[in-house]
Amino acid sequence: MYENSNFHYATAASNVSPEIAQWFQAVDRDKSGEIKWEELQSALVNAQGEHFSDTACRLMIGMFDKDKTGTINVNEFQELYNYINQWLGTFKMYDRNQSGSIEEPELSAAFQQMGFRFSEEFIKFLIQKSDLQNHKTMSIDQFIVTCIQLQRFTEAFRDKDTQRIGEITIGFEDYLTIFLNCSI
Repeated sequence: MYENSNFHYATAASNVSPEIAQWFQAVDRDKSGEIKWEELQSALVNAQGEHFSDTACRLMIGMFDKDKTGTINVNEFQELYNYINQWLGTFKMYDRNQSGSIEEPELSAAFQQMGFRFSEEFIKFLIQKSDLQNHKTMSIDQFIVTCIQLQRFTEAFRDKDTQRIGEITIGFEDYLTIFLNCSI
């Protein structure tokens, strides 16, 4: 058990590393034992030295918030930490010039490594959607937002693709339910 004078973090049973528990404690400013998106945002900095966007932090909390309270506990934080490191590793591998952003061919290769085979047009669409100024690159912040959205939509699609053929037919309300559940 990791102990703080204000709060006890159970790490032995949950397999949370002591380093993660310590970081969780530092991020948990109000010592509630839960982290809100604002607390997460204050702890995350992108390659340009800026905090991650509100959207990225809300999506990250939402992805790991199993009980839908708008917060994550130390176990969920461990899962989030593992995902962030995987995404960062993939992003850094393809951000060869270490600019903090990747271009279309790099993004396509990164998604292929992750198991997605997207068309050039779809990759262009993703970059245009994320880079409202010059439509040429995607930042680490937006890469993580895109990865979260892709994961959520992929899971929702798989739930409906009961025959595992890569196609689904859904009604309008089902579509809206999937969209609204996968959005912020």
